[in-house]
Amino acid sequence: MGGELPRALRRLGLDVRSSLPRYPSIQLVPTTVRSRRDLTVRRGAEELSASLYRRSVRGVPFWLVDGEPVARDRGIYGGGRLEGEKFLFWCLASLRACQTFGWAPDIVHAHDWHAAAAVAWLAENRRQDPFWTKTRTVLTIHNLGYGGAGAEDAWRDFGLPPARGSNVPGWARGLPLTSALSLADVVTTVSPSYAREITTPDFGFGLDPILRGRPAAPIGILNGIDPDVWDPATDRALAARFDVDSLDRRAKNKAALQAELGFESQAAAPLIAFIGRLSHQKGIDLALQALAITLDIPWRAVVLGTGDPELEAMTASFEEGHPGRLRFRGVFDEAFSRRLYGSADIVVVPSRYEPCGLVQMIAMRYGVVPVVRATGGLLDTVRDQAAGKGTGFVFEAPSADALAAAIRRAIDLHRDERAWRALQRRGARMDFSWEKSARAYAAAFRQTLRAQRGSGA
Repeated sequence: MGGELPRALRRLGLDVRSSLPRYPSIQLVPTTVRSRRDLTVRRGAEELSASLYRRSVRGVPFWLVDGEPVARDRGIYGGGRLEGEKFLFWCLASLRACQTFGWAPDIVHAHDWHAAAAVAWLAENRRQDPFWTKTRTVLTIHNLGYGGAGAEDAWRDFGLPPARGSNVPGWARGLPLTSALSLADVVTTVSPSYAREITTPDFGFGLDPILRGRPAAPIGILNGIDPDVWDPATDRALAARFDVDSLDRRAKNKAALQAELGFESQAAAPLIAFIGRLSHQKGIDLALQALAITLDIPWRAVVLGTGDPELEAMTASFEEGHPGRLRFRGVFDEAFSRRLYGSADIVVVPSRYEPCGLVQMIAMRYGVVPVVRATGGLLDTVRDQAAGKGTGFVFEAPSADALAAAIRRAIDLHRDERAWRALQRRGARMDFSWEKSARAYAAAFRQTLRAQRGSGA
């Protein structure tokens, strides 16, 4: 989202500028410009110096913020005080950069707890500082389960306010995300169904009272994918490229991948894929249990991903016990993931909760039929085949039995080549580009500014 949404918004005519910490992995290309202006951020009695690098990526101006808190934390994510100081410093330095360059944004669009400091600082300071008087904040929640635990002390040291209000649980008052949820002008999230779910106790992680107590409900705007990046007609990772009108060419990719993995070539046996983080949320345990239940029917499966060591060990154990049925790739390998998207017949996404999910969108673009749980963005992007005009298979309960039943339904239809091809085509023709999402965000921004003018704030 951080790269693709700004491009789509700029195509709509919005003046969007993005900011990131200057992670060690970011290479400073020759076109990068370093700001010579002094930027400082106060942490208690200290004045921390910040360096700002400016560069353009695919037409989007990026500000890269560097400084001692960023340099000390070598990773991107990791947790604890170091991570908290890095993100809080970056947020406050980004706001200082706006003032230094005289660019007063109408909207500061913050994502998750990592950017919560910008929301909280503006809520506390914009009434006293004329530069920020008209700026409003939009907070997008990508995953409510991550509130910034471990950053509480850093939050206090940077002088940021704790969350207030009768709806705020006492245990959560120091969390960055909690403060931003209570102070943001507008809250959005990454799918309509997830926007509803997070206001309930089942999916709210204890923060649902804050969301229910806000003046307006969260706005759900579905994430997108870049159709130029995910295009089977031009994807060089594939043995055979194809489009919606030449899906029969996928058979060459499937045969090549089976040979690569040491599977016996069985074109009739569906190839099932799991692509993603091996975590309780993503339901890899449900996937393995469902496959164990369906060993009586022909299929081959590939699991690609890393995550919880116990779940990695469980997957490796399944592979060892069923060497002719499943292969496990416990790595992050984009080229292999593209080959898998171009080869698999079915992708399973059995998430216990899923704010949006991109796997099912990419899969459909590549002619893979998704089997998904009815939650969050999965429910918003996949229509069940039972209706006759669906794009995949949807199951309700977060259980191995429910997933196994959906897999059986998919494999039953896979035997009907004509019906299966029609199902693939419907999925491949779905439009999940960022243009629709960008228009919805632009509308949310305009609504936020109209509300500000209407209130006289």
